[in-house]
Amino acid sequence: MPDPAVERDAAEAASAFSHPPVAPDATAAYGAHPDQVVDFYAPRDASGPGTPAPLVVVLHGGAWRAPYDRQHVTPFADLLARRGFAVANVEYRRGRSLPHQNAEGPVAGRWPETFDDVAAALDALPALAAAALPTADLRRTVITGHSAGGQLALWAAARHVLPADAAWRLPEPPALRGVVALAPIADFTVAEDLGVCGGASAQLLGGGPEPFATRRPYADPAALLPTGIATTVVQGREDIVVPPRVAESYVEAAAKAGETVGLTLLDDIGHFPLIDPAADACAVVIEEISQLAW
Repeated sequence: MPDPAVERDAAEAASAFSHPPVAPDATAAYGAHPDQVVDFYAPRDASGPGTPAPLVVVLHGGAWRAPYDRQHVTPFADLLARRGFAVANVEYRRGRSLPHQNAEGPVAGRWPETFDDVAAALDALPALAAAALPTADLRRTVITGHSAGGQLALWAAARHVLPADAAWRLPEPPALRGVVALAPIADFTVAEDLGVCGGASAQLLGGGPEPFATRRPYADPAALLPTGIATTVVQGREDIVVPPRVAESYVEAAAKAGETVGLTLLDDIGHFPLIDPAADACAVVIEEISQLAW
């Protein structure tokens, strides 16, 4: 008998990936590598040209693996632009295409390059956005990310609480209105216990128990709390890719650290509707971003 949960996930993924990619209004490089680029989408609403608009930074998912790039979230970025936001869709280096030991599929992420890129992109963003999107209001910046990109969004907002010897550490909190993390891989320990994305979290940190233990404090959002940055997690209750337990554990860790993280659990929703412009769940995501940005 077919598994209804698997069938639901496949149907949701097919819908999310059915939209053609949307070309950006501008692209800028933040480094020399071909993946070190940011696509910019200008706000397309009725406010009129020249009206300042909040900036939404998008970090795509795909288990930090090479086959999944920013193209699959361009319809989501375009939807944000059509809702009046200036949008920066960030690309970053992901895993190599060769299988990792006994794991299926390509390696998840690169250490430290994936984190090098996200830090460099966010550091360069004010200047890049000022040039590419003059109407972007950098004082109203919100970071959002889906799945692995949700982990990177939470991490980017927590760089000021990284260990003191971290190259990516910021001396003070980043200038953000907040973070909206969508089904994020937000607790690496729980994610590994559940086998999320074929052990992608451990692969991201280099594979094996030693790198996982030594590098997790530099990368795992659940270990980087409290941040003092307004944070909301949106999660489908029927998600079998990144189960709700991962988000719930992150929210619990935040509470233990004295911080309140919002958690919006959506009934009858899996992993992919959160970035599917055709899905009602995506409208909830837009509203959560709006609550922080406006």
